[in-house]
Amino acid sequence: QPVFIDPTTDEGFKRLFGDKINLINFLNIIFRGRKTITDLTYRDTERIGATEEIGKVIFDLVVHISTGEEIIIEMQTSTQTNLKQRMLYYASKVISDTAPKGNRKAWGYAIPEVYTIVLMDGFHMPGGDHKTYFHDTCLCNRDSGQIFYEGLGFIYLEIINFVKSEAEVEDELDKVFFMLKNMSTLKTLPRIMKSAVFQRFFQLASYAKLTKEERTMYDISLKRKWDAEAVRMYQQEQVEGLEKQLGGLEKQLGGLEKQLKEAKKAAIEAKQVAIEAKAEGQHQKAIETALNLKEMGLSTHQIAKATGLTIDKIEKLK
Repeated sequence: QPVFIDPTTDEGFKRLFGDKINLINFLNIIFRGRKTITDLTYRDTERIGATEEIGKVIFDLVVHISTGEEIIIEMQTSTQTNLKQRMLYYASKVISDTAPKGNRKAWGYAIPEVYTIVLMDGFHMPGGDHKTYFHDTCLCNRDSGQIFYEGLGFIYLEIINFVKSEAEVEDELDKVFFMLKNMSTLKTLPRIMKSAVFQRFFQLASYAKLTKEERTMYDISLKRKWDAEAVRMYQQEQVEGLEKQLGGLEKQLGGLEKQLKEAKKAAIEAKQVAIEAKAEGQHQKAIETALNLKEMGLSTHQIAKATGLTIDKIEKLK
């Protein structure tokens, strides 16, 4: 029986971040002083598409900040196809939903700032370096790096890349990562998390304080995560096995290519030897023919014409 629940499960995520104070504290740490959030409102997580073909989008969490920003928070526990494109679509959906149905000229495209925060557990950022665990991105000038537009941001927490021990934790952001990665395996509140902010997280995460129904829902959620992890590990093993087989085949292919080159070289050398041997045999036969013709009394010019040997060579024959 765990002491604390796993915050990266569906139920754990909802319990911890469904608490307004917890979420405000989390967001203030994630924005690293760039924003100070004092209040927020939870939004409907289901957004209907403009047409039946487009369908609907269901977010994990959407909140409206009192200063006007919209924030999407997603919990992803398995690799996603086109993850970055998907999050861009989510942000675009929130932006488009703020547009009025008419009088767009008066509206003047006064779109809110929209930020997408993604907690990634168990898989790496596509195209990442497997070292960076916090990605804070926005629109910027490609050459100078100067921010072009601040109001569309994407923050990725790549939990798998965070490998610091409790003694190596440096700041509040590191504490968030340490909590997300290790909470479910801890037996007591870590010394570095004695502040009121993290005490509240751990109090809500207490497995013993869950009701019977909450425990049942959490256990189901945890089992789903374990099942998904088992599938992911199996797929990874299959990929690694195929890569190993491919490496062996490539090695064999390299050996076959080497043998083929050596065989081609040997064939060329053998052909050259055969040509030289044939030429030598033809030359020797011409000499024998020349000797016979010479004994028959033919002139040197006649023998040269018949055998192809030079006059000088014929005159030296005995």
